[in-house]
Amino acid sequence: MAENSIPPEIAKLSFEDALAKLEKIVRQLEDGQGKLDDAIKSYERGALLKRHCEAKLKEAQAKVEKIVLGPGGSIGAEPADLD
Repeated sequence: MAENSIPPEIAKLSFEDALAKLEKIVRQLEDGQGKLDDAIKSYERGALLKRHCEAKLKEAQAKVEKIVLGPGGSIGAEPADLD
């Protein structure tokens, strides 16, 4: 797997689901009750979840930035070019 790629099981998660999984990992790591190898694997998964959440937020920000005022002050939206 390339360094920047996100595994499909993470990529399909919504922002909210990914954030919930990330929060669970953080709580487990803060608890410090697991084995070192498990903690390392959890940290790596957490890093992937964090990157996925950041990408989802960036995508949402791009969509919000595309909202424009139309003729007569009506609010419209332009499709975001995310590529």
